Amino acid sequence: MRASRLLSLLLLLQTRGRMTATELAEELEVSVRTVYRDVEALSSSGVPVYADRGPTGGYQLLDGYRTRLNGLTAAEASSLFLAGMPGPAAELGLGDVAANAELKLLAALPPEPRSQATMMRERFHLDVPGWYRGADDVPHLAEVAEAVWDQRPLRMRYRRWGRQEVDRVIHPYGLVLKGGSWYMVAAPPGGDPRTYRVSRILAMETLQGRFERPPGFELAEFWQAYAKDFKQKMYTAEAVIRFEPGAESLLEYTLSMPVPMSEPDPDGWRTVTVPIESVRHARWLLLRMGASVEVLAPAELRDLMRQSVAELCKIYQS
Repeated sequence: MRASRLLSLLLLLQTRGRMTATELAEELEVSVRTVYRDVEALSSSGVPVYADRGPTGGYQLLDGYRTRLNGLTAAEASSLFLAGMPGPAAELGLGDVAANAELKLLAALPPEPRSQATMMRERFHLDVPGWYRGADDVPHLAEVAEAVWDQRPLRMRYRRWGRQEVDRVIHPYGLVLKGGSWYMVAAPPGGDPRTYRVSRILAMETLQGRFERPPGFELAEFWQAYAKDFKQKMYTAEAVIRFEPGAESLLEYTLSMPVPMSEPDPDGWRTVTVPIESVRHARWLLLRMGASVEVLAPAELRDLMRQSVAELCKIYQS
């Protein structure tokens, strides 16, 4: 444990230059006194680390000194795809591993590329969940990830859509992070793969033995085809609507999709046809836009909008 911390301290000084004891303590999540002891240990082992006194001082390495102790472990190498995503990395149980891998990569780079990589990290950040919603609660995610990696079968109790609970034995093929939610791609023994939302796993047990992944199975290709099929099944109808000038962005946000443009009428309103899940779901969405949108078709949806407006009038007139 201490050897790993000493290496991390050394790599921090190599990649970032001068750092105060307080900064090092925060990065390593230890006390300042522990930093003092670790710096003394590095110095005693021959590492040319020295301290600058004063308010702007700190610890730094002798100019030109570079360590070669930056080889990646297998776990660190496998976590590189999570670089820049500390939240998902931590959920998978790889937070410290991914941080160490990133630090070692920076330490291995020459000064100019390392400076560019540091600037990239300072200027770009990936925040996965959408606005106005938090990430799913996924207490079983790390265990699922371990089973995916080791190709171990799982027995789980799962809450399906509609709150029905079922028991399943599955072979987990992979994990996908979509919009802040984790999905497991898995199949029953001898069956076809499907998706499970990890937050709906109520209980889980890793079984003995290993399963073989289907020859030629590609997680990215499966997910791309699944997402396309899901979208086609979800949008089963269409609606014709007209919206007022300036409401394009609000309509796209409400429908969560790009809205086709059309020529405006003399009043500036535009008429477009958009896909919808159902008339009742579309009624709920379009009511959020108030008088900025009018439903022209289908007649059932227009009638539902009229009924909803009448009910609202009764509430606010009483």
